[in-house]
Amino acid sequence: MRRREFIKVIAGSTAATWPLLARAQQGERTRRIGVLMNLPENDLNGQARFAAFLQGMQQLGWADGRNLRIDMRWGGNDAEMRKNAAELVALAPEIIVASGSASVGPLMQVSGTVPIVFLNVPDPVGAGYVKSLARPGGNATGFLLFEYSIGGKWLDMLKQIAPEVNRVAVLRDSAISAGLGQYGAIQSAASSFGVEANAVDLRDASEIERDIAAFATTPGGGLIVSAAPAATRHRDLIVKVAARHKLPAIYFERFFVAAGGLISYGPDIVDQYRRAPSYVDRVLKGEKPADLPVQAPTKYELVINLKTAKALGLNAPNTLIGRADQLIE
Repeated sequence: MRRREFIKVIAGSTAATWPLLARAQQGERTRRIGVLMNLPENDLNGQARFAAFLQGMQQLGWADGRNLRIDMRWGGNDAEMRKNAAELVALAPEIIVASGSASVGPLMQVSGTVPIVFLNVPDPVGAGYVKSLARPGGNATGFLLFEYSIGGKWLDMLKQIAPEVNRVAVLRDSAISAGLGQYGAIQSAASSFGVEANAVDLRDASEIERDIAAFATTPGGGLIVSAAPAATRHRDLIVKVAARHKLPAIYFERFFVAAGGLISYGPDIVDQYRRAPSYVDRVLKGEKPADLPVQAPTKYELVINLKTAKALGLNAPNTLIGRADQLIE
């Protein structure tokens, strides 16, 4: 077939399919989902996570404004999170994506039926969100932040970068099951590292500042900041107070280190947002959260702030630097 005739055939067949494609797009059902973040809208980490989620949805054929409508609410204090949760449930979405316990808890209080896919939740069983990791059994499933055994790794890494630490203050929220579980794991491992573990409750800003200052009066101290909504909310204050009292600290999330903290080790949260669309897609196609097992992290990252280490008079060992996913200089 000559080139001109071939072009005519292709053009004709394409033109014939255009009305079919247009009708298919016009008839495509728009699905409605909600997203409740635990970070404020102007937080760059929250923006990166949401962008990864959108990218994952697009790869599965879902696009906001075409076959998907996304109702978005961003994080705030406890009262704002309860308000946001109630607003999203009132919009009657087919599923809600919830970031962290600060989002999931209020949603579960508002509704026990709307399907929920959660992310970065440290203890969904202890919090009552699911019956078990393998068989959630209710209206929620999602992605585990980490297992409590990570507490031993925090101790190990803190001792590597600050060998003189012999006592640690574990900043935790005793009002949530994850706070008790994380502290218990750290306390169990502490003796093997020659470290004494002390619990410091995360409450209001003034109390956090006062408790860290009191702990710092005795030499040989360091901090372990465990995962809790209050730790995320007060992260700038915690980093600032640790620097003021020259306390080596290890954190559960990289944004503490980006803000000036010493070292962090934990799951790649953005990766969880890339994986979450697979569960959203399956629920939208008819599967139930009760039958979808809670998934554990597959990627972890170690971040070290060498500038902060220098300010504290510490030299990160080459073994630790070689393992780091990111060095902030």
